[in-house]
Amino acid sequence: MSMDVYVAKLTAELNLAPKQILAVSLLLEDGSTVPFIARYRKEATGGIDEVAILAIRDRLEQLRELDKRRDAILKSIDEQGKLTPELKKTILAAETLARLEDIYLPYKPKRRTRGTMAKERGLEPLATKLFAQEAFDVEAEAATFVDAEKEVETTDAALAGARDIIAEWISEDAELRSELRELYETRATLASHVIKTKAETPEAAKFKDYFDWSEPAKGAPSHRILAVRRGAKEGFLAFHIQPEQDDAIARVQQRYLKASSPAADQVRLAAADSYKRLLSLSMETEMRLMTKKRADIEAIGVFAANLRELLLASPLGQKSVLALDPGFRTGCKLVCLNPQGKLLHHDTIYPHTGQQKAAEAVAKLMVLVDRYNIDAIAIGNGTAGRETLKFCEAIPFPRTVAMVMVNESGASIYSASEVAREEFPDHDLTVRGSVSIGRRLMDPLAELVKLDPKSIGVGQYQHDVDQRQLKTSLDDVIESCVNAVGVDTNTASKELLSHISGLSERIAGNVVTMRNENGPFASRKQLLKVPGMGPKTYEQAAGFLRIPGGANPLDASAVHPESYAIVEQMAADLGCTVPELIADEAKRKQIQLSTYVTDTVGLPTLNDIMAELQKPGRDPREAFQVFSFAEGVNEMTDLTVGMKLPGVVTNVTNFGAFVDIGVHQDGLVHISQLADKFIENPHDVVKVQQKVQVTVMEVDIDRKRIALSMRANPDAAPKRTGGGGDRKPAAKRPPQQQRREEPTDRNNPFGDLLAKFKQ
Repeated sequence: MSMDVYVAKLTAELNLAPKQILAVSLLLEDGSTVPFIARYRKEATGGIDEVAILAIRDRLEQLRELDKRRDAILKSIDEQGKLTPELKKTILAAETLARLEDIYLPYKPKRRTRGTMAKERGLEPLATKLFAQEAFDVEAEAATFVDAEKEVETTDAALAGARDIIAEWISEDAELRSELRELYETRATLASHVIKTKAETPEAAKFKDYFDWSEPAKGAPSHRILAVRRGAKEGFLAFHIQPEQDDAIARVQQRYLKASSPAADQVRLAAADSYKRLLSLSMETEMRLMTKKRADIEAIGVFAANLRELLLASPLGQKSVLALDPGFRTGCKLVCLNPQGKLLHHDTIYPHTGQQKAAEAVAKLMVLVDRYNIDAIAIGNGTAGRETLKFCEAIPFPRTVAMVMVNESGASIYSASEVAREEFPDHDLTVRGSVSIGRRLMDPLAELVKLDPKSIGVGQYQHDVDQRQLKTSLDDVIESCVNAVGVDTNTASKELLSHISGLSERIAGNVVTMRNENGPFASRKQLLKVPGMGPKTYEQAAGFLRIPGGANPLDASAVHPESYAIVEQMAADLGCTVPELIADEAKRKQIQLSTYVTDTVGLPTLNDIMAELQKPGRDPREAFQVFSFAEGVNEMTDLTVGMKLPGVVTNVTNFGAFVDIGVHQDGLVHISQLADKFIENPHDVVKVQQKVQVTVMEVDIDRKRIALSMRANPDAAPKRTGGGGDRKPAAKRPPQQQRREEPTDRNNPFGDLLAKFKQ
């Protein structure tokens, strides 16, 4: 297709103006990144956001892939000498891959089938006559095809072979396949059952709610589809996605039966066989792929939303931090970091192994806090986390020190990674892990980009979804977050820099190497001397690379170097310098933006410039606030039903949210308990890292399960608002959901609690 056709199609699909879609597509082809287009090319795109730009990018890629397949099909049929003008027109008009494949099916090279073998035995003329369904003596006609040399021994064998041919003709009918596809999409049931030989095995227990379960496939949520597929993959379940067989067969027969005759009876039998033996398998395969794709999109969307909130969590900022990786018997691994995150000291204390060791730990901590002017103590939230926090809070430090629990998910993954080994080649895993905990407090974004997002623990069935699609989506989120915040070019790690618009990992490494060899960058212009930093790369990256404290204050802002002349002209027109313009709000208020509008610079860019001049290099993240768990609640045994507690959301799924209340086990707030009103999507109410108040509804210490509620009256049914209809009930009680996944990808132990909520 031509670009005009693509633009017309995307205009209708995305509800955007043609000029917006064309501008974005041309910018992408020119090598511009999504963050750069969204931030610095608003005049060209009409100010559309990253979500719309990504939608254009991804849909264009899909259409191009569709056209590649279309071209391959046209070439294949043409080489067979079967490409007629009418067929070519039909292929060119196909708008989906499924439609293309349906059209191509009769021309697709096949393995030997029952139908092809029947044709080899000379039975196609009989099949053609039967398919016409005219009145004739079927038995007598079939007898003329009996031929022992061709392995057609009887009239029944001749008729069976003819039916095999007809069955294949029916199965290759593109219009019928389209009709059946719609039937499967709207009326199919997703049903699973346990493999009998595995039913009593301990490993199968996590799938027990799916042992005999079904629901309409159309409405099956992502987590249940992926759970059933995982159970099948691991050999504990079998599942099918099918409509009522009799209904489907009746539709096939109705389409091909023309009359009531002996020949029509043979077609009726062939149609039923075609569905049972060929069409049902093909359609179910498509449905398995379609439901998997839909589940992947939903699960990846949940993961991406959670990751964004985690990456954009409030940073403590450049403060001196003492970080502790807690432990009981093995002690607490301790590191001291300067405001730039540099490791100054490391040690181990043993506050939980007797009074003498505890006293030594107190003395050591007091000395270190004073020596390194510690502003905050970061404590990992794993084993012994709450106990260590309580221990530190009791120490009479000579200065005010903030005590903060830090989510340490993935810290052990980082400590064993190549990135950590390169950063700390002379230190062991324990030191690296403690450094990661401390740096997460100072700047979550800068530290978490060093990790594979799948190890952070905010995904849902993340190892079951399309890994390529997952990586693309998460990479987009990371790139968006890093560029939204911007980076200090003189302190950012190679990993952080590599996510800046336009910078490859190689160029990011070159930035760090040049910085280490020649000292800090004094201006953005110096970046042009970095090996590999050509004009195009510089254009894409410069606005997101900040140089705090440089000679030009604009180098510390999000104002792009291409717009410096505008700011300088504004200052000149007011008779002041750029620093004076930034410092004097009264002068900025005198600026008439319309004066500076040109053919390439409009009010969107000028408004962004004015916002930056007001607060250059501002951090879009919320200000940091110290959070404290409830006093005296450290273990599950401290919980009682009805207790109201503060907590932090650690993961949001499409069935609810998990909340850390400081007892080493996250509690589940089921979707029905997130708000007093009915909600469709938990993300509408909560987000990762959000501070919430919850009520304890149930505690199961043996199974380590905690049920929580965020509703004012947890026992009342949620009120429905708006026009949304009731959710359709499953054919059988919905099964267990899954807990937020750690790197071990464990299943959620909350199944029976969820079932109770749904009742």
